[in-house]
Amino acid sequence: MASFQARTSREPGRTVVRLAGECDLAARDRLTGTLLGAVDDAPVVVVDLAAVEFLDSTGIHALVTAHHRARAADSRLYLVNATGAVATLLELTGVGDLLRHPGDATG
Repeated sequence: MASFQARTSREPGRTVVRLAGECDLAARDRLTGTLLGAVDDAPVVVVDLAAVEFLDSTGIHALVTAHHRARAADSRLYLVNATGAVATLLELTGVGDLLRHPGDATG
């Protein structure tokens, strides 16, 4: 069974969601629920992907779904700290550019 963890913390003006492990079909419901809950609670959500080892299309779908919910609420969802294959997938799909944090110097 794939490992997945999500930790959410509130900071002034934003919520930070730190993901770890594998964001795949096995984690879909928990990942989507965590992201949507964060978007519903804060005007800015920063998703830290530093500890994500694997991301598939269901993970991408969860991120895009949360992005759409945020935009509908006039909020924002950003991704930070993606590396390796996760960063490559985000780049190839265009999701990395779509959800790039304004303070991110890459890109």
